[in-house]
Amino acid sequence: MSEPSSETFFSTLPVFVDFAGVADSRNYRALPPDWALATADIVDSTGAIEAGRYKAVNMAGASVISAILNALGNNDLPFVFGGDGALVAVPPSGVEKARNALSAVQNWVDEELQLALRAALVPVADVIAAGLEVRVARFQVTPDLSYAMFAGGGSSWAEARMKEGLFVVPPAPPGARPDLAGLSCRWNPIRSRHGDIVSIFAVPVGSGAVDAFQALVLDIVALAAGEEREGHPIAPEGPQMGLSVAGLSAETKTAPKGKRFRHRLFILGQYLLTVGLYRLGLTLGRFDPKVYRQDVARNTDFRKFDDGLKMTIDIDAERLRQIETRLEDATRAGICRFGLHRQDSALMTCIVPTALSRDHMHFIDGAAGGYAMAASRLKKQMSSIPSDAASPLQAT
Repeated sequence: MSEPSSETFFSTLPVFVDFAGVADSRNYRALPPDWALATADIVDSTGAIEAGRYKAVNMAGASVISAILNALGNNDLPFVFGGDGALVAVPPSGVEKARNALSAVQNWVDEELQLALRAALVPVADVIAAGLEVRVARFQVTPDLSYAMFAGGGSSWAEARMKEGLFVVPPAPPGARPDLAGLSCRWNPIRSRHGDIVSIFAVPVGSGAVDAFQALVLDIVALAAGEEREGHPIAPEGPQMGLSVAGLSAETKTAPKGKRFRHRLFILGQYLLTVGLYRLGLTLGRFDPKVYRQDVARNTDFRKFDDGLKMTIDIDAERLRQIETRLEDATRAGICRFGLHRQDSALMTCIVPTALSRDHMHFIDGAAGGYAMAASRLKKQMSSIPSDAASPLQAT
């Protein structure tokens, strides 16, 4: 059997459908060395969150994914949303397009959201030269949609190099804009139904406890699975539709300046039509708002693996206590470090190229800091690790 080409690497990956498979190394394949990692995050996202701008922070993070997917004309790429940033793996044919998209999206975030986005494009060959890998798995959440999981330490290495100022992609000239078609945020905050919305980020310590960390991941996933819908923050019928002033403003800014009034009217009209159809129990052609809301509930990335376990889950106090205890025990045993942040609701940012297709993507995070605050607490723990133990992540 001939080897698949580098360009089609992700589309030919086998899928797994049980999330516990993120701890199974057999589900992962090494990203080809001629690919690159486009990575970006918000500078001082903690300060922006403390200023109440988390919706803008989330929009900026998701805009990185939207800009690159649109630039390459391909939604079937490995990517991960991190709340205040994102990472997208791009094939060799898309590297320059991804570079241009990163430049433009930095300018858009600066001029329209008044946030600073840094970005880098890191060759996978450089990751391999550093003794690491970018290993990718494909978790299928529905027959129409799958999300990438990352392991091997490479994505974390790339992010760290970006923060050191290496492999930097500079912003585009003033006025440059990325293609952000499909990027939206038209949902009300999703309030906890069981206790707290909890964002968790757990990473292994060094490379000597891989098996123990895999067992920890399985335990955490199993504990969360005891909750309704395995801790999914969204009810089966889908989230409540809502269009806030901040959300409308952010989405309006994805259009060119000369077309914003018309785009604003389009957003409002589309939203009111969807709400009206839903309340009347009607459909419009192939569009069924009830099915769309249910698909939103299924197509959400509320748990992922990116060189560590990340989850934003709706969970009761007792189950959360059990998860915290397990994580604290693993920390004392030198297996992991973790950060955890509680809030009463979650936020969702979406990429919906067309509501008539069922592969729309929805990124969820805690509404009061989420992954960014969990990561901040994780960094405080990591700073206490001796330098010889804090080697790059090697999970699965």
